[in-house]
Amino acid sequence: GKGYERWAKVFNLKQMAHTMTYLSEHDLLDYATLEAKAKATTQRHDNLRTQIKAAEKRMEEIGTLRTHIIQYAKTRDTYVAYRKAGYSKKFLEEHREEIALHKAAKDAFDKLGLKKLPKVKDLNAEYAEILSQKKKLYPEYRRARDEMRELLTVKANVDRVLNMEMPEAGREKDHSQR
Repeated sequence: GKGYERWAKVFNLKQMAHTMTYLSEHDLLDYATLEAKAKATTQRHDNLRTQIKAAEKRMEEIGTLRTHIIQYAKTRDTYVAYRKAGYSKKFLEEHREEIALHKAAKDAFDKLGLKKLPKVKDLNAEYAEILSQKKKLYPEYRRARDEMRELLTVKANVDRVLNMEMPEAGREKDHSQR
């Protein structure tokens, strides 16, 4: 309807005014400079996101390893008793859950190729260090994300304006590609 058309026109004008203000404030009046800045900002955002994802993955690995070490330590005596009982089926039935936890922990250590188990205290220290690094990266990541979004929006607005100024034949070709 007419109301939507009016709203869209006003909204588009406000977006373009914001775009022009942003371009002049950040001295990005050259398209190549705008494109390079958008690419650099996106790359910075992606690098920070990759660092945070790597930290989260390592924290998850440490948590899993820590759980297995604790389970292994808690069930070790039961497993030793099971071996001394000659792998008795009766003993296995009585302590099935503990033995299964012990074997699962042992399998996890074998998959990781661990010869000597790290100390839980060392794992906790590493976890705390990684967590503090992640917390330091997050505010920078948020700023980079917001800057990237704004810059990509401005670039998209500029691209849209530049495409509108193309000759009629060029615009028809562009529409047929969609």
